[in-house]
Amino acid sequence: MTQQPPTQSRREFLSASTALTAGALAGCSTPGPSVKSGFIDAHVHVWTPDTATFPVDPSFTKAAMQPASFTPEELLALARPHGVTRVVLIQMSFYRFDNRYMLDAMRRFPGVFAGVGIVDDKAARPQDAMRELARRGVRGFRINPGSQTVDAWLGSPGMTEMWKCAGDDGLAICPLIGPNALSGIAAMCARFPKTRVVIDHFARIGVSGEFIEADIAALCALAKFPHVHVKASAFYAFGQKRAPYLDFGPMIRRLRDTFGPQRIMWATDCPYQVQRGHTYADSIALIRDRLDFLSSTDRDWLLGRTAEKVFFASVIPTTLIVW
Repeated sequence: MTQQPPTQSRREFLSASTALTAGALAGCSTPGPSVKSGFIDAHVHVWTPDTATFPVDPSFTKAAMQPASFTPEELLALARPHGVTRVVLIQMSFYRFDNRYMLDAMRRFPGVFAGVGIVDDKAARPQDAMRELARRGVRGFRINPGSQTVDAWLGSPGMTEMWKCAGDDGLAICPLIGPNALSGIAAMCARFPKTRVVIDHFARIGVSGEFIEADIAALCALAKFPHVHVKASAFYAFGQKRAPYLDFGPMIRRLRDTFGPQRIMWATDCPYQVQRGHTYADSIALIRDRLDFLSSTDRDWLLGRTAEKVFFASVIPTTLIVW
């Protein structure tokens, strides 16, 4: 999510640190499970307090990095106890177009991380940056209108090139949008029918606290485009904004019935999901345990197979990771 993040609780940070230490010690002597044997968290941000090596963009200050540290190691300490062995990293806005920290995590943990990068859509040839990042394993690209109107944003030459490149090269366009942009995204899907699209965070439906029927209908209207997918994610931020998040059930059921489970993927949006009393366990439990209308096959798709198809199919090596 693009927001001023709250501060991670001391209890959660200490819990993650303890798990990280134990996992690192165990990994020194014993290989871990195959990375392909567990769940996939399809949306996480990571960053490092080492701003000398990985500086934040001038439009941000180091003080904006809250928590001050959320490294791949800290993330895996939270995720692995819940059976999550792979993660889709989303380029963090602190770094803007400098994707090096995400790429460094992908390099250091081969097969564990896939990447969704950010490129400058106002550059003369954004497709060149996309293809360079794709060469290094990035499989998707986040787009966001920022302060622009939806029409000006999606109607720009850079957006046209990005959507065309993604369609031609089998990459994903990942819009971070509100419901007001869904009609514009539908128009782009009609223009670029080959382009794979992954809508982040239910298109932010429910941010006001209410899941509005017209917004859900607009999101479901995208199901007619066979390459559109939706992330069931960021439960801390929408609806009642409290665990066990059962108020999401009707919307998730509607999306499952409309898109099919093969086009929905679960994600946490960590580290924000593990702050202010929210937990990783409650996020995954909603899909894994608490929605009785989901079949075991539905859960397999939401908790891994959809994200694998979109983000890992052509980048995952057949190796074991040592934890």
